[in-house]
Amino acid sequence: MSNASVTSDRDIAASGPYALAVDAMGGDSAPDIVLTGLDFAADRHPKARVLLIGDEKLLKPALAQHPKAARICEIRHAPASISMEMKPTAAIRVRGSSMRLAMESVASGEAHGVVSAGNSGAMLALAKIIVKAMPGISRPAMVAVEPSARGDVVMLDLGANIACDARNLVEFAIMGEAFAQAALGLPRPTIGLLNVGSEDLKGDERLRQAAERLRESVLSSQFHGFVEGHDITAGTTDVVVTDGFTGNVALKTGEGALKLAFALLKRVFKTNLLTRIGYLLVRPGLERMREWIDPRRYNGALFVGLNGIVVKSHGGADGEAFAAAIDVAMDAVTHKLNDRIRDRLEQLGMLEAGTASAAADKVTPEPVS
Repeated sequence: MSNASVTSDRDIAASGPYALAVDAMGGDSAPDIVLTGLDFAADRHPKARVLLIGDEKLLKPALAQHPKAARICEIRHAPASISMEMKPTAAIRVRGSSMRLAMESVASGEAHGVVSAGNSGAMLALAKIIVKAMPGISRPAMVAVEPSARGDVVMLDLGANIACDARNLVEFAIMGEAFAQAALGLPRPTIGLLNVGSEDLKGDERLRQAAERLRESVLSSQFHGFVEGHDITAGTTDVVVTDGFTGNVALKTGEGALKLAFALLKRVFKTNLLTRIGYLLVRPGLERMREWIDPRRYNGALFVGLNGIVVKSHGGADGEAFAAAIDVAMDAVTHKLNDRIRDRLEQLGMLEAGTASAAADKVTPEPVS
């Protein structure tokens, strides 16, 4: 992720609103990992102001044990929280939850963004109802950064929209380009549509329509065309666009492949004395590789296309991973991600008030784990 946000925190602090509202009660190990993550964040973003929302009786003594986090945080009491198992339809009825109050702080302009490790279905439902989709965007999408052979790659949608039409895919391309600029510092990121083949005639009608629209748009010079599954890890394009069903499957398949690779390496190096000695020789390189693809570095999926920054941390994240999710949100805020998206929508003639589809609110997101 880009580190440029560190130098811009003073601007955020001076602008009035909190940089972020953090749901202190979301996640498997909240609030401990949240506060540990905020300790890391305080070093990286020392001028940021954070609204920490949760059970005040629990947070006050806990925050006292995290002096770095305490420097940048102000507590706001929330009488309720949303469990990881709660259905989105039930979650939206919990009026005093820490997640809802965080969303409301963004909708009111009190904070620029939200970070939570809580229930992803509840997050998306509340974000759509409270923060709302920006004009010109029919469906917000879930976007994240993944490792590849050529560097980091932006991928969306990762589970917010199971079924998509051509317009949705074009919107995802616009939002993915803006996110790659903000998060990776790429001035002109290349874009690919995930398909079953790279030939123009491959795929269904919605993919071909989306490709045609992108070729005829201001993004034409950045549009690579269709890409296949292996192109994700090869880093063929900076941005990979797909529907939420395919994106979620691809994401989890990639995570599983990495776990399998390390498990097989571990098994090989334990085979006999010679392989154990070989492990000692290659250990520094393996450790470096582990750092490159450490999933904690890539924690933090952004619900892009909303009237505010909403970032979902992995529910089982540790403190370092939660800090990475905060970095994602800070990058989006400091680099004015939503302004970039609005500019592109206007260039493409898609910035129309009231285009958000009511049908989108009925789509159940696939939690990214």
